[in-house]
Amino acid sequence: MTKRDELLTVSQVLDELGGVSRRTFYRWREIGKAPEGIRLPNGELRIYRSDLNAWLASLRSTA
Repeated sequence: MTKRDELLTVSQVLDELGGVSRRTFYRWREIGKAPEGIRLPNGELRIYRSDLNAWLASLRSTA
C-alpha cells in the first residue's frame, strides 16, 4: 500500500521552516524561490510535503 503525500497548509510550512514570516514566504513565491504549491477551489494554498522536502534538499550547500 502506498502512503499518500501529505498536503500542508502555509502555516504548517512556515512552522517547518522555523518561523519564516508569511510575508517572506509569499515574496519567495512571487520571485519563484519557494516550493511548488497547489491552489484549492476555495483559494487556499497547499504544499505537498514531498515538494517541500525536495525544495529544502535543493537548498543544501555543498560547501
